[in-house]
Amino acid sequence: MLVLLLAVSCGKEQIIPSTPAQEKPSGTAYLFDDTVLPQLRVSVSEAEWERLLAAYDADNHNHTYVKCSTVVLDRGDDSYEVRDAGLRLRGQTSRRRPEEPPGKYHHVHFGLNFRFFSNEGDIAGIRRINLKYAKEDPSYIREHYCYDLLSKYGVWTSPWSSWCRLYLHIGSREPVYYGVYLMTESIDRQYVKRRTEFGSQDGFLWKCGWGANIRDTDDWRFRLDENASDTCPFELKEDNPELFAQAKAQLKDFITKLNTFKGADFYNWIQKVCDIDLLLRMYAANVALGHWDDYWNDMNNFYLYFSGRGLDNYKVYMLPYDYDNTLGTSHVCGVQSDSGRHDPYHWGLEECVLLYKILAVSDFKAKYTSFLRDFASADNPWTGRLQSASRIRTWQNLIGPFIQNDTGEDTVIRDAPASWGNHPEYRLLEDGPNNWFKVKAESIASYLP
Repeated sequence: MLVLLLAVSCGKEQIIPSTPAQEKPSGTAYLFDDTVLPQLRVSVSEAEWERLLAAYDADNHNHTYVKCSTVVLDRGDDSYEVRDAGLRLRGQTSRRRPEEPPGKYHHVHFGLNFRFFSNEGDIAGIRRINLKYAKEDPSYIREHYCYDLLSKYGVWTSPWSSWCRLYLHIGSREPVYYGVYLMTESIDRQYVKRRTEFGSQDGFLWKCGWGANIRDTDDWRFRLDENASDTCPFELKEDNPELFAQAKAQLKDFITKLNTFKGADFYNWIQKVCDIDLLLRMYAANVALGHWDDYWNDMNNFYLYFSGRGLDNYKVYMLPYDYDNTLGTSHVCGVQSDSGRHDPYHWGLEECVLLYKILAVSDFKAKYTSFLRDFASADNPWTGRLQSASRIRTWQNLIGPFIQNDTGEDTVIRDAPASWGNHPEYRLLEDGPNNWFKVKAESIASYLP
């Protein structure tokens, strides 16, 4: 709230707005500012921490929230405190016990929901954040680089992200410094509301995982998200279960039309219900980033948002998500064995029909080609070698002094992809034949007509 002060000038009273000291800045641009490194202190009682561990022991993919007594974020002179927030474990293949044996802590992904146990609570206006450690990313920057690049390139659906120094205060124990974590914006109803570009915030949001090929409509593929530990191709992120049938009917109708419409019917329909420019812009960037763990290649790691609730009056958006296996972390998966050199026009499985049907239309393929050209030179302004190296070094200089942590894990920043990748030679900062940005730009250029 602004405080109005009175001043006298030339015999007249003037109203001067003043912001009181207790009013702190807020919003995504403030919280996810990658030029600062705030401290995030999460306090849980001994009993709640033991409950988190017990939940993991009973089901290592559970979505159980435990109550935090406080969560405090300190950023310069600003401090935010939330009481009774929810804390849970996150991740798929990254899941493990955060303490094993007693007193030995391990890096894990966490989720914070500031309104799980309360109707109030936020940090800088944000109600939920995800906390990710640098799982098998020695550079510490891959996922943030990708979200930052997508945003700069005009993919406004990209989540926000930045880093923090994470401390856990467990009962009366000494605080545990977990190290530098990436804070990412949660894709949920608030994410939708923060983006007026959708036009409507009352549509249906689906989380899409393994097997979400947007081709098959068997009933088992769709369910309401009820925090089940097993995965499902399409999970509706909706609090009201009475809306599930309507949402499923809409998604099934979209899938059916996508797979059956042909010729002019498909051309006219897909432009009506899909932002083709945004989708192809995102996928040209995905190719440039080497994002193979996605919809097109292995039917994983994306969201769909329908901006309306009817069968025709909506736009459907594919939302980017989970970009840690990128920038040279390559793998034999789907149709790929080298994410640096793979054909950008045949990026993934044929059963992922959305992209292939769109690219079969000459107008749309030409548009996709124009986006690919943006990344086809080693000095392009988006993923150019020197520009990228400058951004990466700036971020690594910010976080590097703070990555030593009490887990003893991930304590060295190195210019290398994940150890399990099938192309360990790729580098982000070193010049030469294995520089990722150089290889990728030359590869894209070689496929362009």
